[in-house]
Amino acid sequence: MKICYVDEAGCTGAMVSATCPIQPALILSGLMIDYSELHRMTEAWLNLKQTFHPNLAPANTTHMGWILPEIKGSEVRKNACDSSRNVRRHAVGFVDKTVKILEDADAKLVGRVWIKGIGKPLNGTSVYTFSIQSIYTDFQNYLTKHNDIGVVILDGRLKHLNTPVAHSVFTQKFKGTGDAFDRIVELPAFSHSDNHAGLQLADMVCSAVMTPIAVNTFCDGHVTNVHVRPGYAALKRDFAGRIRKLQHRYTEASGRGRGGFVVSDELGKKAGGDMFR
Repeated sequence: MKICYVDEAGCTGAMVSATCPIQPALILSGLMIDYSELHRMTEAWLNLKQTFHPNLAPANTTHMGWILPEIKGSEVRKNACDSSRNVRRHAVGFVDKTVKILEDADAKLVGRVWIKGIGKPLNGTSVYTFSIQSIYTDFQNYLTKHNDIGVVILDGRLKHLNTPVAHSVFTQKFKGTGDAFDRIVELPAFSHSDNHAGLQLADMVCSAVMTPIAVNTFCDGHVTNVHVRPGYAALKRDFAGRIRKLQHRYTEASGRGRGGFVVSDELGKKAGGDMFR
C-alpha cells in the first residue's frame, strides 16, 4: 500500500498588478510513500519538531501529542530570510533535516506550480481540480510501477471547496470507458493536517522549499511585493538539487516526459527545469 499526501501553498487570488500583496505562485504537491515507511517517518518528524522547537508544545505534552502543534512552512521560509543569522541558520537547519526525513523514507514528489500572470484572471476551482487530477495521474503511474495500490489524503479545506475536487476525480474513476485510477482505491480523503505527519511534511515541501524555489526562479524581475524575497536564492541553492532527485518522473508511451513538478509560468514562460538549474 502506498499513500499520497497532498497540500498546497499560495492562494487562488489573481495578480492585478506587480506590486499587489497577492502571492504570485500557487503550488500543489503530492508526497508519496510506502506504508512500511509511515511509522518511521512519523517518529522522525515528531523528534525533529521537539528538537528544533522545544517550546512549541506545553511542557507536559506526551510524545504522541507533539503531532498536534504545527510548524507552518510559510513561517519557516520567512525565518530563512530573517535579518538575524541565528534565525536563518535555525530555519535552514530545520528544512535540511526535513528533506533528510523524506530522503530516508524514499519518498517521491510530484505536483503543479502555477505562476500567475499580471492582470490575468485565475479560475481557482479549475486550477485546483486540474492539479489534483494531475497528481492522481502521476500517483497512478507510481503505483503501476510498483504493482501496488494506494490512497490519497488531502489537507481539508471548506466543504464547498472540497466537493468539486472530489467530484473531478469521481468523473475519471467511474466513467463508462473505464477507471482511469484503478490502482487508487477511492476518491481523495480530506483530513486535518494537525493529525498527519505526512500532511505536515507536504506543507513543508510546498511552503518552505518549493515556494522559495519557484518564486526565485520565475517571479524575480516581474513581481515586487512582500512575497518575493532575496533570501529565496539561498534556499534554492541549498535544496533544489535534493528536491530534483526526489521527484517521480516517468515517460509515457508517446515519449512525453511526465511527473515531478510541472510548471505553468504566465510571467516569463520559463520551463519547469529552470527550478533545478
